[in-house]
Amino acid sequence: MESDPKADDLIIKNEHLKTTQSARVMMDTAYGQIVAEIYTAAAPVTATNFLRYIDAGLYAEASFYRAARPDNDRRVPHISVLQGGIDETCRSAPFPPIPHESTRATGLTHCNGALSAVRWEPGTATSEFFIVVGDTPELDFGGARNPDGQGFAAFGRVILGMDVVRQIHAGRTGTTSTVEFLQNQSLIPPVGLSVERLATDSRENEPGLPRRR
Repeated sequence: MESDPKADDLIIKNEHLKTTQSARVMMDTAYGQIVAEIYTAAAPVTATNFLRYIDAGLYAEASFYRAARPDNDRRVPHISVLQGGIDETCRSAPFPPIPHESTRATGLTHCNGALSAVRWEPGTATSEFFIVVGDTPELDFGGARNPDGQGFAAFGRVILGMDVVRQIHAGRTGTTSTVEFLQNQSLIPPVGLSVERLATDSRENEPGLPRRR
């Protein structure tokens, strides 16, 4: 597993992202591994929901299936995100949707490497998530990406493996999905993904060396 050579790909420049209560997860792909810190204290509802899917084994055969970039994003403002999960329609997840935790409530932001929950209307997030590639305040509360102004629910960050994220995000995309917002943004082919929890170093706020539980 390699870290990104650019420091800003590994260190999210936002003091609000620092918390002493978190969990760490590893995303395993054919391109390499991605380690993320999940902020259970700052975003308890969204973070717990994400971990629930991991603990139930539902991300054992997940995938990254969407790469939104300025070159294929029809909406404005453009965003750069890598989306994954188990249900690209966001309509048939095995667990019920959760209340929306806005970035105004959590103090988190959609900065480079942030993890966030996919949703339709506020309160419809379930199994799907995305990783932000580059600072994207348009996804925060009050941002212009969604007409409702509620933004998306950030709940973690990538701490190792943004080079892997960028490599997958740069992959070939096209129109293979019937979901409108995925048009021209579907990865061809999708990239297989499995997610599991990691045991973490006991020292607060230090990445430590990831190791499987």
